[in-house]
Amino acid sequence: MNYIPAKTIVSGYAEQNAWFGCNYNMNIYKGCCHGCIYCDSRSECYGVENFDEVRAKENALETIGRELRSKRRTGVIGTGAMSDPYNPFEKELELTRDALELIDRFGYGVAIATKSDLIVRDIDILKEIAKHSPVLIKITVTTADDELCQKVEPRAPISSERFKAIERLSDSGLFAGVLLMPVLPFIEDTEENIAAIVERAHQSGARFIYPAFGVTMRQNQRDWFYNKLDELFPSVKEKYIKAFGNSYECRCPNHKELRELFRRKCEEYGIIYRMSEIISAYKSGYSNNQLSLF
Repeated sequence: MNYIPAKTIVSGYAEQNAWFGCNYNMNIYKGCCHGCIYCDSRSECYGVENFDEVRAKENALETIGRELRSKRRTGVIGTGAMSDPYNPFEKELELTRDALELIDRFGYGVAIATKSDLIVRDIDILKEIAKHSPVLIKITVTTADDELCQKVEPRAPISSERFKAIERLSDSGLFAGVLLMPVLPFIEDTEENIAAIVERAHQSGARFIYPAFGVTMRQNQRDWFYNKLDELFPSVKEKYIKAFGNSYECRCPNHKELRELFRRKCEEYGIIYRMSEIISAYKSGYSNNQLSLF
């Protein structure tokens, strides 16, 4: 494991963050080794060199502890936006686990995004945090088919293992659900796939699913993605070029039909899917005094 310097790790406070109601952001690692063919974090604008190499930030725990202690307001700390906090190295390093202990000690909440079932290791700490602050766990699933999953997310745990993780988290009383994005046009955008994901989520006890029926692409990310399409899905690249050109937002051509199917299935199973409802639901049950901090 290589380490990189970092002057700060926990971001400044945000009052009204529309993305799952997080007030702070935290990334302990830089880069990701899951190898997902569509990853937006490869985009040049983020400036992450050697993206497939995972590096940890130097003195991460000391820095996080100092920053949490000095914040004037507590709140929900989001993690997993740029690098999965449960990459394979975390199993041995336990930096994310130790950071969660600091989050608990200083009275913050947490919102975690991951593709890894390693998160179940930290159920004990997450339950401690949930005693005083909101806890939200978002596990990304883009396909219900494990074979397809191994193609588009080759070094991440397969989808069935992620659903098992959601089940364990939910059975522990934690607020867990599915981040259904991206849905890759011409690859994952079938009614069968969307219906299967909602059904598996329901069977796993997922509280929510938040979707995006399409994928976003910037230039160097697009080049990487197109090379992978040529390697794994011959002739699909030409469909992208014809349908989207150089557009940043590449919506599934049938996104309206998929969204309607998704809505019906979620409402059938009682799964929430609107951002405002998800935020309200995972933050409910805390005292007015606590909520005023979030």
